[in-house]
Amino acid sequence: MAMMDDSENKTVNPRIAAGAATIGDVIGERLSRRGFLGGLGAVSGLALVGCATGREGAMALAEAPAEAGTEPAFRFAEIMRGMDETHHVAEGYRADLLIRWGDPLFADSPAFDPMNQTAAAQRRQFGYNNDFLGLVPLEADAGGAERALLCVNHEYTSTNIMLPGVTAGYPASMTQALCETEMAAHGGTIVEIRKEDGAWKPVVGSPYNRRITADTTPMRMTGPAAGSARLQTTEDPTGTLVSGTVNNCAGGITPWGTFLMAEENFNGNFLGTLPEGHREAENHKRYGVPSGWYQWGRFFDRYDVGKEPNEPNRFGWIVELDPMDPSSMPKKRTALGRVKHEGAENVIAPDGRVVVYTGDDQRFDYVYKFVTKGKFVAGDRAANMDLLDEGTLYVARFDADGTVAWLPLVHGTGPLTEENGFASQADVLIETRRAADVLGATPMDRPEDVEPDPKTGRVYVMLTNNDRRTDAQVDAANPRASNRFGHIIEIIEPEGDFTSETSRWEMLVRCGDPSVAPVGALWNPLTTENGWFSSPDNCAIDPQGRLWVSTDGNENSGAADGLWALETDGARRGTGRHFFRCPVGAELCGPRFNEAGDALFLAVQHPGDTDGASFEAPGTRWPDFQPAMPPRPSVMVITRNGGGPIGG
Repeated sequence: MAMMDDSENKTVNPRIAAGAATIGDVIGERLSRRGFLGGLGAVSGLALVGCATGREGAMALAEAPAEAGTEPAFRFAEIMRGMDETHHVAEGYRADLLIRWGDPLFADSPAFDPMNQTAAAQRRQFGYNNDFLGLVPLEADAGGAERALLCVNHEYTSTNIMLPGVTAGYPASMTQALCETEMAAHGGTIVEIRKEDGAWKPVVGSPYNRRITADTTPMRMTGPAAGSARLQTTEDPTGTLVSGTVNNCAGGITPWGTFLMAEENFNGNFLGTLPEGHREAENHKRYGVPSGWYQWGRFFDRYDVGKEPNEPNRFGWIVELDPMDPSSMPKKRTALGRVKHEGAENVIAPDGRVVVYTGDDQRFDYVYKFVTKGKFVAGDRAANMDLLDEGTLYVARFDADGTVAWLPLVHGTGPLTEENGFASQADVLIETRRAADVLGATPMDRPEDVEPDPKTGRVYVMLTNNDRRTDAQVDAANPRASNRFGHIIEIIEPEGDFTSETSRWEMLVRCGDPSVAPVGALWNPLTTENGWFSSPDNCAIDPQGRLWVSTDGNENSGAADGLWALETDGARRGTGRHFFRCPVGAELCGPRFNEAGDALFLAVQHPGDTDGASFEAPGTRWPDFQPAMPPRPSVMVITRNGGGPIGG
């Protein structure tokens, strides 16, 4: 996401250099097949025509009276595309600030002082760049007020607009104390929230409140890779304990109420040079280690690969923690593999096993799912707490005939043998990317959120963009070389069996401006000039079963990021509708509905982080708009005037 995507990582999936088929190849071949067009129906054919005829034709169709069966699933007046210093929401709704970077969590939390930030203060305050949002419902209080635990990932720190006085002299201006402050701002927050007098508010001092950081939260490595020699360091010769978690992007909440934190762009935390001929050299190269976005390695040996070559192997995992027990030790579940995880959304399959979907957020990387060995036991939380330690990890191959083959990443299967450098399942999991390479998975255009719908058996894959795919990597039927705008794929699990090793896939939308023919966008022609978007990132399915999509990179189409409702069924399939718009420089993350569907929580991160922005001169001072206050990443809650479900 945002600055912490792989924009500075010049490593290339080796299969791309060897000419492996990309998802662009497959999309092109599918679109050329009569069976595919027939499967989508007449609306998809109209969408292709609408893209070719330009905005005038599409708008004429959008403004025409609705035909039978074309009534919209969403009933709100969409907002206009644009970009300015503040946020906007659809008419009839209110967007309230819930919590901001630096806000207090505990009774002893110090007041936020942006000019004098410290690690000690940040550990008692809400962290930076809020990404994933999860809700764990609590029992109503004595007065009947709705309560929940809000679980938040803090993806990264925007050093240039977070810390005073560092931009002009970066990186030399970074001190050990400033690096420690950044570490304390990473990780996650758990905070109790309560609905009082119709408004949601954080409960400062709640016994559930907790900060998880990069430097002071001990975590246990569990699963097949735990204890591997490749996870052992000077501080932890057992390979089973690690301090902290970093670059936590999207995530998930399990059916038993635990919080999954996905570690994404961990490569940016490392500096240094490996000793010549070191066994981790190729492994680190595949993950872009070291990238040196942060200067932590100047002051802390663990972030210098020359001193601690195994330390990067201890990041890139899914972390599970119990938000109901603030004293519990989080666990890095190695069975789910090590990649730049985006998301850990999960679902109970018909046979009771739990399936976790995740994307590896880098150009030309892969989509995964993990299927537990054990089954979910309703009503017995303790029986489920270690389900994620045993199971099978799969990687997706998207075939031109519309099928998805899920390839098991199991030691001894196919090429995953000692002869190919995989001496154990631990090696397969530590080098998940390379294992997926040799299995022949389909390289994707930056897979981010992957969201299963338990009611329909469909899974939505957000593919943000890939401007590095060349003409040589597509064929004549492939419309999307240099894919700057992204697309969304829908996976259909057979009869809702999320554990299946064979699925189907369809194209839902190809993003970008449908009025510009060379873009090759694919939308329903009922989509208005405000309803299309670029760079899908996170998504959510509301209690009514409708899809909502947030963006990271919509500014490449001349407008701010935000949230769109997206039709997935019937004659309006592929129609977008604009609901919320971010302030300039920000991306929108973590859309999350409460169980009733009458509250929508949104994460606005890195507001004001425009080209050339600094702490002293940001692109906006949202949300406080005070001269002495920097822009502050914040969580907002959207409600409908007069109550009722979000989206109508």
